[in-house]
Amino acid sequence: MRVGKIRFANDMFAALLTTLLFSLSAICGHRTATRLGGVEANFWRICGALFFLALWANTRGTGMAGAAFPIFILSGLAGIGLGDTAYFQALPRLGSRRTVLLTQCLTALFAALIEWLWLGTRLNLPEMLFAGVILAGVIVALAPGDHAKISARNLQIGILATVIAALGGALGAVLSRKAYFVAHAAGEHPDPVTTGYQRVLGGAIALALVFLVVKWRHARHHRDDAQMKDSFSGREKLQLWPWVLANSLAGQTIGVSCMQWALENTPTGIVTAIIATTPLVMLPLARLVEGENITTRALAGGLIAVAGVLGLTFWH
Repeated sequence: MRVGKIRFANDMFAALLTTLLFSLSAICGHRTATRLGGVEANFWRICGALFFLALWANTRGTGMAGAAFPIFILSGLAGIGLGDTAYFQALPRLGSRRTVLLTQCLTALFAALIEWLWLGTRLNLPEMLFAGVILAGVIVALAPGDHAKISARNLQIGILATVIAALGGALGAVLSRKAYFVAHAAGEHPDPVTTGYQRVLGGAIALALVFLVVKWRHARHHRDDAQMKDSFSGREKLQLWPWVLANSLAGQTIGVSCMQWALENTPTGIVTAIIATTPLVMLPLARLVEGENITTRALAGGLIAVAGVLGLTFWH
């Protein structure tokens, strides 16, 4: 019993650390997506993550070995290939906080539903209530106000993109849980960095194809615009590389590894509900980087969400 509590506490720490890292990643991702475009920004951050994770996995980990390797690949195809591609389309349209708010809240709900229908993992009533408290706190803090100036077209495309991103992210997280079941059944206990590498490997394959298709279409139909943009933004792109690197390290390198750590022994619905507090952690970061004001509603929502996290941790 004591070992189980310690393990759960470690998983909660991993989920909270994931939240902090995803917050940093979202701020960096918004800056790169608005300047490079969603597809290119996402592609280069995955390339960076793949490099760093491969160094660890092929020297200290098990590389591409393991009974669950094909499932981790599928997890990356769903979560990164589909989910992150849509996520980076929403970022420049809705902004970082709204994109993360919608994506993470929907991911938590979709993940709990998919895991229940597929793996039979049920959350008890108090766990569902506290997960709901977390999501309610996020919504109270960050629901778009009257000041939001987003065109109807961008709003529609952005919301659709967040729904797709949430479905992809939820399916990817549940597939990771399934992969851990398979690995444990085979007597294997892969480290979270190695599983993160295997997952990113699957996502990188999908993103490389998307990137090539988009570049080919752009070069074919908008040669003049592409040349003008490249000549204009060459210096800007050079200045953006530190942001791309920070996005890569915080999101898909260390952040995803921490999420894999949390998912090994804890239901997806709980992990994703905690990660749904990412927009709240972003409040001071958005204030520092983007100059956004922190309102009374934002603080109140933060307290509600923190209460939900504490309740979820102690009740479990």
